[in-house]
Order: sequence, then C-alpha cells, then structure tokens
Amino acid sequence: MKKRFTEQQIVAILKEGEAGVPAKEICRKHNISDATFYTWRKKYRGMETEDIRRLKQLEAENGKLKRLLADSILDNDALKAALLKKY
Repeated sequence: MKKRFTEQQIVAILKEGEAGVPAKEICRKHNISDATFYTWRKKYRGMETEDIRRLKQLEAENGKLKRLLADSILDNDALKAALLKKY
C-alpha cells in the first residue's frame, strides 16, 4: 500500500533535515525511503505548505492540458485521414 503524505507532513519532514537531523534517522522515523526523502528535498526545498499545494495543483492541471492536447491532435489526424480517403 502506498502511503500518502500531506503537504504539511512533507514540510515538517524536510524541516527536520534542515535542522540537522541525519537523513537516515528521518527516513527510519517516518518510514520513508532515502529516495523519497531526497526526491522531496530536491523538489520542495525551501517551500511552505501552500507552495507545495499550488505546485501539485499546477502539475495536475498541466497533465490534464497535455492529455487534452494529445486528444485534439489525434482527432485532427483522424479528420485529415478521413478527408484524404474521401478525395
């Protein structure tokens, strides 16, 4: 089962690292992998809860827009193919 952490929890975990607590100890305490901790640190360093929440919203919106564009391109290609068959 994949455990989801809230933005507040991620910020709190990263602040522990900024306070000098060793990464191994933080990972063991919160039952996360080293890779997860370092990924969060790379992605969210210096951010507050609202910043992370907004980033996640923007990433979700970006993904939705990319899917809509891909669908539009596929529809366009299908229409072009249908027109070519007609003529």
